Amino acid sequence: MSTVDFLRRDKRWLSGGFLLFLLSCFGQTFFISLFGNDIRAEHGLSHGEFGGLYMAATLVSALVLARTGPAVDRYPARHVVLVAVPMLALGAFAMAASGHVLVLFAAVALLRFFGQGMMTHIAFTVVGRWFTGERGRAMSVSTLGLNAGEALLPLLVVLVAAAVGWRQVWWLGAVVLLVAAFVVAALFRREREPAADTVHDARASAPSWTRRQALRDPYFYLVCLAMGAPALIGNTVFFNQVHLADLRGWPLQVTATAFTVYAVSTVVFNVIGGHLVDRLTALRLVPLFLLPLGGGLLVLGLTDDQWGLFAFMALYGVTNGVSLSLFGATWPEIYGVDHLGAIRSVVVAILVFASAAGPGVSGLLIDGGVGYPHQVVVLGVYCVAVSALMVKVIAHVRDRRHRIAQPV
Repeated sequence: MSTVDFLRRDKRWLSGGFLLFLLSCFGQTFFISLFGNDIRAEHGLSHGEFGGLYMAATLVSALVLARTGPAVDRYPARHVVLVAVPMLALGAFAMAASGHVLVLFAAVALLRFFGQGMMTHIAFTVVGRWFTGERGRAMSVSTLGLNAGEALLPLLVVLVAAAVGWRQVWWLGAVVLLVAAFVVAALFRREREPAADTVHDARASAPSWTRRQALRDPYFYLVCLAMGAPALIGNTVFFNQVHLADLRGWPLQVTATAFTVYAVSTVVFNVIGGHLVDRLTALRLVPLFLLPLGGGLLVLGLTDDQWGLFAFMALYGVTNGVSLSLFGATWPEIYGVDHLGAIRSVVVAILVFASAAGPGVSGLLIDGGVGYPHQVVVLGVYCVAVSALMVKVIAHVRDRRHRIAQPV
């Protein structure tokens, strides 16, 4: 089926997935960090204090998500959306009105749980369940919503905040979210039947494991070392983007402009990654997708010139673009789709935990005198090391799929 026919046939569900990923931007670190200097100045917080608050709020959201994530398996997607998106709007309202550090904590917790957590969890789960042989392509189209947000929102936020103030940006965002909740719910009024696929690839889904069985599997945690790396590293770098710009003497507009390079690269490799997943399977790509990010981190940490930032953004876009399809397709290939929401809720909780640990630990290290560029280099080495480990891990996982028909 051609891409045009695919988009026309499944526009309802792909549009809903696109919007969920776009809405998740309100809880993503790259978006919240744009207000980092204003928040720290208004509440009198140091890098380490704000990083610690951010980490604690994100950890709370991760713990709650591990318990509430299976709701996507039990309830229609439309019902879950009508709860999650308005709650994300409440988080935006709380951020706009935050006059005390406790309100700030509650706002960040709501934004992280319902934004980065539930919005992406719902989208990845329902798209992964609704599509089989074309899962990679469906993931790449849906996750373009996140790419669009990363490309457009940083520069837009800088301009609007300069004109009317940073709090007004959050008031406006809350209104947009409330309207969007009903739009997505309407698109998901009817759920897609996977059997409608014209091409079914038996490689796209493994025999179904329960969450308990998956959590007893040591390979689950090893694969998470790779799957969690972009969340850990991306959130660390984006959370400290203003600090890095100050260290290097770069105007904030340069950082915002570099997001466009990152977004374009992500979009291109998101589309490429979706086709590669459908052609090669996600498991074959897992040992490779972190290598561009590792190279970009080494460049960013070792050069003071602005080109290093743009090179990092382009290379990170390669990894991030491919990973968006991998995040949705890897777990069904390992553990099936019957309990995908329950299993993915643990995966997302781990990713959220990683995204919290990065900024929190990095902020404490900065306060302790550890140079941030040195931290970036260490993260680059981590990517290379994990990629090497995944070669053996994925070989064992693929061999296991060939040897057994059902988990034991």
